[in-house]
Amino acid sequence: MLNNYMPEKPVGILSMQGAIQEHEQMLHGMGVNTLRVKTPKHLELISGLIFPGGESTTMIRLLRFTELIDPLTFWIKKRCLPVLATCAGMILLSSKIENYPNQQTLGLLDIQVIRNAFGRQINSFEEPINILNYDHPFNAVFIRSPVASTLGKEVEPLAKHENLVVMVKDRNIVACSFHPELTGDTRIHQEFLKRVEKWENSQNLEVRCS
Repeated sequence: MLNNYMPEKPVGILSMQGAIQEHEQMLHGMGVNTLRVKTPKHLELISGLIFPGGESTTMIRLLRFTELIDPLTFWIKKRCLPVLATCAGMILLSSKIENYPNQQTLGLLDIQVIRNAFGRQINSFEEPINILNYDHPFNAVFIRSPVASTLGKEVEPLAKHENLVVMVKDRNIVACSFHPELTGDTRIHQEFLKRVEKWENSQNLEVRCS
């Protein structure tokens, strides 16, 4: 799983609100440059994008205010920009929130989610989980985490906890309901960098999301 690829462009971190600094610290520790994405122009300067955990309702409101929704849709859906989403990032990208059906989402990830599936902040916990193709368990940190309750036909489940889906892959998007940035385990970010490398190498070719 080790990957020492250093992207030509920075990795973007969507910086509306949430665990921005924690992702920065993990990537900087891996030698990777980052850029806080706050405007549509920033999307032209990056080779991958992380949706951090935080408050999904606050994030969607700020995305509307900064006019980032349409540019995000273009870069993720049309240009196949590699995405890693954690916790609230999974909610934000989903097609629907079952227990908050009136909350707006980006609809770029073909799943339905349940918010706070394991309880509130006081119910936070750490638990080793098995992730597809990882050679040993990943110690996942769950804080007010969602689960993927319904998966589209092209969506691949990558990990479960208590038989509930907590990590998925949908073409150029990998989303997990937990917080890998709060651990010392860089494997999920390393896998993300592999996808960034593939995307950077494809930019002179016809791009297809995969």
